[in-house]
Amino acid sequence: MKKLNEWENAEPGVKRKIFNPGEAVMMMEVHFQEGAEGYLHSHPHEQMSYCIEGQLEFSIDGVKTILSAGETIVIPGNAEHGCRALKASKLLDTFTPLRLDLLGRL
Repeated sequence: MKKLNEWENAEPGVKRKIFNPGEAVMMMEVHFQEGAEGYLHSHPHEQMSYCIEGQLEFSIDGVKTILSAGETIVIPGNAEHGCRALKASKLLDTFTPLRLDLLGRL
C-alpha cells in the first residue's frame, strides 16, 4: 500500500502530500514552483481546491480562471482540468469520493 502523509513528486516542480482519507472524502496539499504545471487530466471525482499561497491559472474544460491566495475553485467530476503556477504556490485539494488511484488502491 502507498505511504500517505509523505511528500512525493507529482510533475516537474510539483510535489504533493496525500493525507489519510475519511470514508468518502480525502485531501492533499500540493506545492508548485513558479511556472510549474499540473498536467491536463480528468477524473470522475468532484474536486475543490483552496489556494493557501501564491497564484495559479486553472483551465477547466478550456475556461481559464486565476486563483489567488484565500480563494477556492470547484472542479466538477469528469471536467478536463490543469493549472500553471503564476507564482510559487500551495494548494489544498479535496476530493469526493475517494481517489483510489492516488491512494494506491487500484
